[in-house]
Amino acid sequence: MSTQQRRLDVLRAVVADFVSTNEPVGSKAIVERHNLGVSAATIRNDMAALEEEGYITHPHTSAGRIPTGKGYRLFVDELDELRPMSGAERRAIERFIEGAVDLDDVLRRSVRLLSQLTRQAAVISYPSLLRSVVRHIEIVPVASTRVMVVLITESGRVEQRSADIPAELSPDDVVDLRNAVNSSLAGQELSDAAALVAGLPVAVSAELSAAMAVVCTLLLDALVEPDDGRVMVGGAANLTRQTSDFHSSLGEVLDALEEHVILLKLIDESASAGVRVSIGEENPTPGLWSTSVVSTSYGDELRHLGGLAVVGPTRMDYAANMGAVMTVARYVSRLIHGG
Repeated sequence: MSTQQRRLDVLRAVVADFVSTNEPVGSKAIVERHNLGVSAATIRNDMAALEEEGYITHPHTSAGRIPTGKGYRLFVDELDELRPMSGAERRAIERFIEGAVDLDDVLRRSVRLLSQLTRQAAVISYPSLLRSVVRHIEIVPVASTRVMVVLITESGRVEQRSADIPAELSPDDVVDLRNAVNSSLAGQELSDAAALVAGLPVAVSAELSAAMAVVCTLLLDALVEPDDGRVMVGGAANLTRQTSDFHSSLGEVLDALEEHVILLKLIDESASAGVRVSIGEENPTPGLWSTSVVSTSYGDELRHLGGLAVVGPTRMDYAANMGAVMTVARYVSRLIHGG
């Protein structure tokens, strides 16, 4: 075994023991708990080298060492495999999430489940409108001269808008409007659908063009992604049980979890396949510098619809949390695309 590989094994041992015990780790403990096949003196030398390189440090006057942000980063980058869920756990996850009745319930159950599996705070974003596909548009008369336009995406997201129209519509008029709108927009990505709206008034009779103009205004409003986006947070109370990991920064962490723009930025950066881990000061806001964020996207191979993440202290079980995030994301993706 090369010196470099052995030192990586020592770092892994320091991370594993510190995550498990929340106590600084010494060379004697590593010898006793990990079969590295070298003496305590060799491990002390390796720990000294790791400390000099900035991967571990010793707090106060303790003889033991704890990982630094740089050490956690190397540990995560060198993870051989994520910790898989057991068969029983996967079946329980499947039953729990598949019991959802609509999109809101899917996301609510998913964020609750993820926080329970990881014992951290969990975050999930609603499917992005701009990355979604129009499934159907419904036009519903809600009064004699008022209509509601309901936009339903393939991800299950629903947007509805209502407004007054110039004249009363007959049932046949409503059918004509609905057919014209769906013929043009159903199956289109929302990023393309807005450009097609302008052509809708000429797709109906002259008598319906004024009503269609109102429908078009409602559609354009529904097709625009809200600036602040939408996220759901669960399990923030889990962080209050880990106050020793945050020292005096817990309040800043909880404040950051309330800022949905911050959370959306974190999740959007995980648009690529796989799982992303941002550690300590790699996070974009000082309020999260005492945390690690494990995130991934959900959707399909061609379309990233949204993302989910867990937020916890840097002293976390990375392999287990990364595995949990990936597993839950797969079930969310399947449910949303499977309808």
